[in-house]
Amino acid sequence: MGSQSLKQAAWVAIVLLAAATTVCAQGTVIFDMDTPRHQPTTAGEDKHPIGTVEAVPGKLGGACRFSFIDGAQSGFFTTGVRASGEWDQAQGFSFWLQGDGSANWGGLELIDGADYSLRYGFCFPLDSTEWRQIMVPWCDVVPELPAGQRVSAQGGYAPSKFANFWFGKWWYWRDYPAISYTVDQVALEPTIAVDQTDYTPAQGGTPKLLAKLKAKEPVTIVTMGESLSDKRHWANREVLWSELLVGKLREQFGGEVKLVNPAIGGTILSQNLVLMPTWLRDASKPDLVTVWFGFNDWDSGMRGEQYQRMLSFAVDRIRRMTGGASEVMLLTTCPAFERWDTMEELAGAARVVAARKRTGLGDVSAAFHQAGREDAARLALYCSDKTHLGGPGHQLAAETVQKAIVEGR
Repeated sequence: MGSQSLKQAAWVAIVLLAAATTVCAQGTVIFDMDTPRHQPTTAGEDKHPIGTVEAVPGKLGGACRFSFIDGAQSGFFTTGVRASGEWDQAQGFSFWLQGDGSANWGGLELIDGADYSLRYGFCFPLDSTEWRQIMVPWCDVVPELPAGQRVSAQGGYAPSKFANFWFGKWWYWRDYPAISYTVDQVALEPTIAVDQTDYTPAQGGTPKLLAKLKAKEPVTIVTMGESLSDKRHWANREVLWSELLVGKLREQFGGEVKLVNPAIGGTILSQNLVLMPTWLRDASKPDLVTVWFGFNDWDSGMRGEQYQRMLSFAVDRIRRMTGGASEVMLLTTCPAFERWDTMEELAGAARVVAARKRTGLGDVSAAFHQAGREDAARLALYCSDKTHLGGPGHQLAAETVQKAIVEGR
């Protein structure tokens, strides 16, 4: 072998050694993905698989390509995992991803070994066909149900308790297109950089938004919510409070107001926190994010103190993921005709968190109780099911948020 060949061989050896060192520096490999361990669940009366998994060339050896059929609601590729105390020492995990180049999203589920109500979600984009490493700090693995706590070995849900590591989507994603993506080497990460900035403002309300409105600068408003805010819901197809709000602000201030509405009927607050990246891709720094939940949370077992914790987590997550650019407004849980006072502890929780975190507050509960003191007036706020809003209810919700913006609440 000539000197040039020796130099090339030495250079290749150095590169391979550096790559090996990088892999080892990641921490313990959870799945090398060289051979498929995850298996598809089934769906329908005929118990058809929700997709296929195959071994393919990867970034660091072999990899697994997951392909989901169209409409694979609650579709997962499942396997168990043996978490250990090392998970509690790590700051999260990583995996190598090759997407299908679409605008769709993939999902992860990490679930407790004994209690499936302790399940946690994470979503990731599939828009690149290039290999890229996805870093997942524990703070971005979001509890999907009220029983869950923040993932943390210090005072939260300890990562070492996980026993299931699934790829796929639970029902609340709403969209289940045919997608495919390839995953290689899932590994614990000893260190992951996470923004630790305290973005709590000096004052409450939404003063930055109001200043931009008065200056006739364009603003963007994101409305996180469930069926009271979901444009696809049958009760909202003719009139919707967020669209009324946009019209009112345009009329009052004369500037452009853009609405981004990611609300999904039937969901609870925590599930929408999992899906935040799906709207942040197109609206990375909205001027205002409204948070309006409660009815479904109550049905799922959420109560006052739990709701305070989840709302606080929501405010922190919104501020961190927008780099502090977005102001937040919490809307108090809307009473239903048959639950006029039942859910007031959730409304109270929103008031407490709004004051503590210095957010805006749209006190919908108080406005509805004021407007619905008489039975006839109360009934007029709702549509035929006495839960979702009729025209007057949408108007009152829009006016409540508008007033909160203008009066600095």
